[in-house]
Amino acid sequence: MKTIFLVDMQSFYASIEKARYPQLEKKPLVVSGDPKRRSGVILAACPLAKKKGVKNGERLWEAQQKCHDLVVVPPKMQDYITISVEITHILEQYTDLVEPFSIDEQFIDVTGSQQLFGPPLEIAERIQRHIWEETKVRARIGIGENKVLAKLACDNFSKKNKSGIFWLKKEELEQTLWPLPVENMFGVGGKMTSHLRNMGIRTIGQLAAVPLKRLKDKWGINGHVLSMTANGEDLSPVSTSSHDHQKAIGHGMTLPRDYIGLAEIRVVLLELCEEVCTRARKSHMMGQTVTISVSGASYEVRSGFHRQATLYEPTNYVMDVFHVAEQLFLKFWDQNPIRRLAVSLTKLCRDDEVQLSLFNTGRDKKVDLGYVMDGIKDKYGTTALIRASSLTKAGQAFERAKKIGGHYK
Repeated sequence: MKTIFLVDMQSFYASIEKARYPQLEKKPLVVSGDPKRRSGVILAACPLAKKKGVKNGERLWEAQQKCHDLVVVPPKMQDYITISVEITHILEQYTDLVEPFSIDEQFIDVTGSQQLFGPPLEIAERIQRHIWEETKVRARIGIGENKVLAKLACDNFSKKNKSGIFWLKKEELEQTLWPLPVENMFGVGGKMTSHLRNMGIRTIGQLAAVPLKRLKDKWGINGHVLSMTANGEDLSPVSTSSHDHQKAIGHGMTLPRDYIGLAEIRVVLLELCEEVCTRARKSHMMGQTVTISVSGASYEVRSGFHRQATLYEPTNYVMDVFHVAEQLFLKFWDQNPIRRLAVSLTKLCRDDEVQLSLFNTGRDKKVDLGYVMDGIKDKYGTTALIRASSLTKAGQAFERAKKIGGHYK
């Protein structure tokens, strides 16, 4: 039988900051974006802060009302990425089957490691100690015969018991998992919870008992997945190549202020297209469908749109993407201020698999120009070459160069 772990780092960002500042060990601490900008949201709260009601994802000012002695630390994303990779290397000392699930969660298959390292619980304890000794971050580990059981074990039991380890066995689901509220199940969000409760489904066990046909008739393949998850079934293996095949390349940003006029919105739109195409070229990919997402500035009245258009042929040339994105924006923008903008490329193909055209004779020059610009930026920095529009007050290129994932490095 397979033995899968989900290794989850407790309050990952906050734990790293407490390791950096030992004097804050007994203080309620959160990692949060800048409250003076729109990014004042709790990214990670330590256990002491959570005990006072602070939650990940809430506004910083709300957290400070709950906890008046809250210590606020800005995120240092490059450090978190570095330590995440370090933890991956630690896990690779126990098995060659390591699959990152997020920056602070990783699946590992230890089925073939037990002859060397002992039974599953012993391996889990060794991994916990190893990660703590190297990083001063506490790991919680869910154990199951497949990935979904390991995830459910970690989320519902490992995170809540003293040892930080729990083995969720399929034959014991009736006593362990099924009595839990349906919203505790992985893959069930707020809207799905409402739908299920309207059907009279309150617990995971009740969901597991619903005939598969009923769920499939209502939600199709998603209904099938819900049934499998509730019954602890998952056929997907732990794979080291699960993230190798991209389906989309995109970039978005929450603006530092409300952008009102078309001229300044065009500046950021062009910068986002530049970043998307740069990422596409680094992956040696092109995209044929351009998608733009816009969110309005008002928190009271939600507005915005999500639209896409398909090009005649794939591209990773900035101006090709920008012209389509701009047309979509002009067509669907309601003239109200915006606070968030995103651009993405889908329907991807490799850049060496392009249909030849008798009419687009300048295509190769455009593509070559993009790669030349990438080479200059790789050598001298991402802001070594920028467009003149980025020098205006609306430009965000220099600010974004200081960040990873929207937060400062």
